[in-house]
Amino acid sequence: MSNGKDQLFAHPMGEVADFTFDSAVAAVFPDMIRRSVPGYATVISMTGLLAERYAQTGKYCYDLGCSLGEGSIAMASRLQAVGLSAQRVIAVDNSEAMISRLQDLIKGLPKPLAIDPVCADIREHIIEDAALVALNYTLQFIPIVERLTLLKAIAEGMNPGAALILSEKIVFDDSAVNELFVGLHHDFKRANGYSEL
Repeated sequence: MSNGKDQLFAHPMGEVADFTFDSAVAAVFPDMIRRSVPGYATVISMTGLLAERYAQTGKYCYDLGCSLGEGSIAMASRLQAVGLSAQRVIAVDNSEAMISRLQDLIKGLPKPLAIDPVCADIREHIIEDAALVALNYTLQFIPIVERLTLLKAIAEGMNPGAALILSEKIVFDDSAVNELFVGLHHDFKRANGYSEL
């Protein structure tokens, strides 16, 4: 995926607005995610391999909170490679900028992939006939009081033997352990060129 270098917060600002997945973020998202989420490439690769393992012809794979669809593309690519190209990957995100850019990325691929981008709130999108559902770093953006309801709706839409991929930031009960991991995460981002801002 071609992209720009993320310098959205590289310079001092008079007022720092809340982070949103807008067109400016969409333009630099591959660089942003690589530099701020340890192991992201491994999560994406494993998402594709798990889709291959759990996919059932005629059923759906979902990438909820898909952003630019790296997980969706990994799933659809693996499914195509093993002859399951009829299997649809439903890529859902509530950011119009992300979905628009994903649609452009799909059009630019050398081979068509079975990905259906959907601009919707994942809490409102109906999950049905699912063989695999991926929530890669998505649940953190759902209010805590709504997470269980979402997970139950996902579970109800999954076929027997289906799989859920849940990659997420977590908080530890032990404050010392939690501080260690937060510090390591900040060190990781600093090592990749991010400023304190």
